[in-house]
Amino acid sequence: MYKRRENRPADQLRPVKFTRNYTKNADGSVLVEFGDTKVFTTAKIEERVPAFLMGKNEGWITAEYSLLPGSTLVRSQREVTRGQPSGRTNEIQRLIGRTLRGVVDRRALGERTITIDCDVLQADAGTRVASICGGFIAMYDAMKKLQKQGALEEIPITEYLAAVSIVQIKGELLLDPNYNEDSQAEMDSNIVMTETGAILELQITSEGVPYKSEKVKDLVDLAFKGVNEIISLQREVLSR
Repeated sequence: MYKRRENRPADQLRPVKFTRNYTKNADGSVLVEFGDTKVFTTAKIEERVPAFLMGKNEGWITAEYSLLPGSTLVRSQREVTRGQPSGRTNEIQRLIGRTLRGVVDRRALGERTITIDCDVLQADAGTRVASICGGFIAMYDAMKKLQKQGALEEIPITEYLAAVSIVQIKGELLLDPNYNEDSQAEMDSNIVMTETGAILELQITSEGVPYKSEKVKDLVDLAFKGVNEIISLQREVLSR
């Protein structure tokens, strides 16, 4: 059996914390903490949509993601100095936008865009899943603001969602790994699920030995346990 830091059980999340209204200018802002991973997420509303949606009476949810220079042990160069986002950044911000759109009634949102910005303040693995979990709350708060203004009758979210990372080390599945665990994983996965267990994204990457298909159910079951715990925290935070 793999021994985790502080004897954390294989199926236990790191301490998860959401701090709402972290800044005043965003329509929704959340500092999300998964252990030592800290991500600042904001939501901003614009009364317009991309050109391909004009006149279709549908809204849009999109996302941008960035590792701040001091968030990692070795300084992360600002991507603006390179002239374009890296492939990893593009993949992550598309993941965030895609999964959040999956639980929004875009017709009910109307022709407006909500942009979720996710800036990693401190990285210790799981930055993309933390971004999704915090981004959901920031998005909810932005929609709540529209509702209070009378622009929306109801908040157009169909289901709560959350995301978790799971790795396999020495044949054992570990929920919500830190960087040390992630760096030695035989298999690394990111799973985004709704509160009813529907899968919005399932990413599995094996190192060296292929991950057997008959083990996918164990992976999804463990992910659903973690997702439910995070959604309970989201609900608690949003009820305040």
